[in-house]
Amino acid sequence: MLRITKQTDYGIILMSLFIVRPPEKTYSARDLASQARLPLPMVGKILKALTQKGLLVSHRGAKGGYSLSRHPSQISIAEIIAALEGPIAMTECNIHVGGCSLESFCLARSNWQRINRAVGDALSGISLEDMTRPANPGPRSGAGDSTPGLLEVAGFEATAAAPPPAQKERP
Repeated sequence: MLRITKQTDYGIILMSLFIVRPPEKTYSARDLASQARLPLPMVGKILKALTQKGLLVSHRGAKGGYSLSRHPSQISIAEIIAALEGPIAMTECNIHVGGCSLESFCLARSNWQRINRAVGDALSGISLEDMTRPANPGPRSGAGDSTPGLLEVAGFEATAAAPPPAQKERP
């Protein structure tokens, strides 16, 4: 199964918190950790990596903290993933040419490259701003899931639309 790490998932959640709060303000690692309900050491590590890759700006001083380096519509999910996990690649040969002993005669290589481009393009086409908008406005999957959604983490009440009433069958 292909999946991102928890660290990257948390990184996207943390980056999303900057959008649902006033943009002119900076936020400390402690505030973000508390708001996202994540361990402070993990949050600090993620914020440091995102700052080093230029996605966040670190502000020093008594009112210091972090802020987004660009407008959320200009930060892609691909950039966040690459900042926290390294290059996005489905197979090793998509990262480093010559990294595989089978590369010169591999029949699947060109198709893996095509798949890799499609995944990269899809992730590049979704902005951080897009991630704060529900793709499906219905209830979250996994009934009974106690994991808070982004709006709930940000302090807003998330409500799901009531299902339509069942229609009676006619005899």
